[in-house]
Amino acid sequence: MAGTHLTLIPRFAIERILTALKDTPVVMVNGPRQCGKTTLVRQFASTSHVYITLDDDTVLAAVRSDPSGFVRQLDYAIIDEVQRAPELLRAIKKAIDDDRRPGRFLLTGSANILTLPTVPESLAGRMEIVQLLPLSLAEINSKKPAFLAHAFAGALVPPAEIIIDQALVQTVLTGGYPEMFMRQNPKRRQAWRRDYLYALLQRDVRDVAKIEKFDLLPRLLQILAHHSGQLINFTQIAGQLGLDSKTASKYLAVFEQLFLVYRLKPWFRNQLKRIIKTPKLHFFDAGLLASMLGATPERMAENRTLFGPLLETFVVSEIMKQITWGDETYTLHHYRDKEQDEVDLVVENEVGAVLGIEIKASASISASDFKGLRKLAHICQDDFKLGIVLYNGENIVPFGDRLFAAPISCLWG
Repeated sequence: MAGTHLTLIPRFAIERILTALKDTPVVMVNGPRQCGKTTLVRQFASTSHVYITLDDDTVLAAVRSDPSGFVRQLDYAIIDEVQRAPELLRAIKKAIDDDRRPGRFLLTGSANILTLPTVPESLAGRMEIVQLLPLSLAEINSKKPAFLAHAFAGALVPPAEIIIDQALVQTVLTGGYPEMFMRQNPKRRQAWRRDYLYALLQRDVRDVAKIEKFDLLPRLLQILAHHSGQLINFTQIAGQLGLDSKTASKYLAVFEQLFLVYRLKPWFRNQLKRIIKTPKLHFFDAGLLASMLGATPERMAENRTLFGPLLETFVVSEIMKQITWGDETYTLHHYRDKEQDEVDLVVENEVGAVLGIEIKASASISASDFKGLRKLAHICQDDFKLGIVLYNGENIVPFGDRLFAAPISCLWG
């Protein structure tokens, strides 16, 4: 994989973009900086679609001084990093109200555009948003997986290739950012991560929020890295920085807007009384998280407990990426009750069918690893399709009705 040219890796989101451009006036590709958005949308640049980036300060100044005049000059356009001038969206709305030809504007944004207060709500129905996350292993291997479709049909397909032990550790530590993928030397990855986060915190944060205690952001992000995969406790997190929990929550929301972290909401049904309704914190990319924690293969060999949270982040992220490509709509949650029984990931489809997934870094599995999944199966009854413990092993092993231990490599089957 190390020698792969990333420009040649097909992004599975391209099919959704092509489909949307045929019937929707504005298509927005939304996702973290440096995940490959520009490379993807530039494939659409042609004599008809002019390419414009708001990372160019001169262009940005022109847009901000007269957004309506700027848009009036455009027929078909690709506009990169539109979150830097959200006022442009109001001008685009007016332009497409006058001329609703499909595919007129292909935009990218490195902040969750729907959370920006200046975005006009009236773009609803005129704009389709396609989420692009860092590279998935499936994209790197150029093989679109059917893991979720098979699992909701009650089936698991043995993987064509097994990734375990050191190969799995290396895959998780690499993550999906193209630059991290290209840099095999951990020190070079650290250098990229340091520059990436510095640029993000120094510039992009200012585009999306007014922050008073700017100097606390790097420290907060570092604290969050040590809480990844855990229930969010704002009082505890804020206390480490001398903040109140409301301010810590506000700053975390900024990191969410920039696609660094997200809150995995709890799963529950109305009749359930003993559910803990606290979200879990996850990072979007295991490689970025590993770099922040100073995790290396050598440290993993000395202390295997470091690997569990990273592996959970990696697996949840891979499943999230698969959802962004597909035609089906799924929601992701976690389950935890007051008896401390839990399921790392609950995937639910539009009709209420449920898939439960536990993630284990160990090479062997026992019946006790299915405790939370059994409880979830009891709650969901016929809606429960499969309970899977993904583990660092090679074989699919049944553990009861609709319960299986399965290699993590099944994700890409």
